[in-house]
Amino acid sequence: MDEKDTKQTMPLWKKMLWGIFAGLAVGWLLSPEGGGLLDAELAAGLIPWIAFPGGLFMALINMIVIPLVITSVTLAVVSGHDVAHLRKTGIGVGLYFVMTTIFAVAVGIFIATTIRPGQYIAQDLLVDAEKAAQSLGDLPVMEDRAPLPQMILGIFPTNPAAAVVEKAMLQIVVGSILLGVALLSIGAAKAEPVTAVLRSVQAVTMRFVDWAMAIAPYAVFSFLCVLTMQLGLETLKAMSAYMGAVLLGLLALLVFYMTLVAVIGRRDPFLFLRHIRNAQLLAFSSSSSAATMPLTLRTAEEKLKLRPEIFGFVIPLGTTINMDGTAIYQIIAALFLAQIFGVDLTMAETVVLAMTIVGASIGSPGTPGVGLVILATILTSIGITPEGVALILAVDRILDMCRTAINVTGDLTASVVMNRLIKP
Repeated sequence: MDEKDTKQTMPLWKKMLWGIFAGLAVGWLLSPEGGGLLDAELAAGLIPWIAFPGGLFMALINMIVIPLVITSVTLAVVSGHDVAHLRKTGIGVGLYFVMTTIFAVAVGIFIATTIRPGQYIAQDLLVDAEKAAQSLGDLPVMEDRAPLPQMILGIFPTNPAAAVVEKAMLQIVVGSILLGVALLSIGAAKAEPVTAVLRSVQAVTMRFVDWAMAIAPYAVFSFLCVLTMQLGLETLKAMSAYMGAVLLGLLALLVFYMTLVAVIGRRDPFLFLRHIRNAQLLAFSSSSSAATMPLTLRTAEEKLKLRPEIFGFVIPLGTTINMDGTAIYQIIAALFLAQIFGVDLTMAETVVLAMTIVGASIGSPGTPGVGLVILATILTSIGITPEGVALILAVDRILDMCRTAINVTGDLTASVVMNRLIKP
């Protein structure tokens, strides 16, 4: 399939690749710790201007992500034609998400306990972490988790306006599902005026997506250039064992996804990767599955040719709760820090820790840095001090980029699998 837009001379994925390489190169040249073309003060003053294209891209996406979720989920439910089909889809998607998350956590535990990356950390790095921990006083902390009945009630948008303002994506998805079920129950004739409005709103939001995609390569350059200017190469070298363990886990997860695409989805996994590369590159550079979701939906429709009632339901829900990449990162990070600080965990305690991490990740916003906040809160429960958070903070962004790309790949994989398993 030709990926060229009629208004472009180069495919979008190539433009974004150029943005990634140019951002890395220019960021290194301008960084005081890299090429040294600018001193620290000038580099700090230039960063907000370099970050502007990325900020503009995120502003356009943030404007339309909520109406896009509402319209996509609601229309997906309505297009299912009956509640029985919706029930089958919901059960299938839910079981799929649970099984892949269990696999991800199991792989993470195996890698962390086999490689034991914590044994490769030098003591002087821990001293630096103690100094860095003093700057973490403003790090957000999650509130104590409510009892299970209150947590279940909390997914229902009792105040839809507040859910929209607070960007409570799980509540928005649940509310959209309920709206779709209500429209199904009143019949097509009565529901048509509402669905017509929803289709119009969806078309408008996709026009915003077109505008955002036009500046996406410049946003990618912006994201990577700023990241490279702020990230020291010495820190990357010191944390290479930990980063290698996380990347190995994410690679294993990618191979697992490709196996599902080939065996269950009955598709060529390499062709699948070719079709989704735009979404993967954007997810990698932006570190935000929510910001990537408009392109993920378009990829499922235009490149993968999936049914709207499947991808319109799976992708918004998966962006909210299907966090396999985040789960594997967090369990490896937790065990890595436990190894460094001498916290001995039994297998039972490891399993409980993994379940806590996965549970805490469900419903969290698909935005940069949220995984670190969740992890910081959970680590304190097993006796790991803020120095641990400071230790992984320096390399968190680059790993956040990688796990976000895997999360988006997982959502598209789920869509392909469900499109095959759930008959129209």
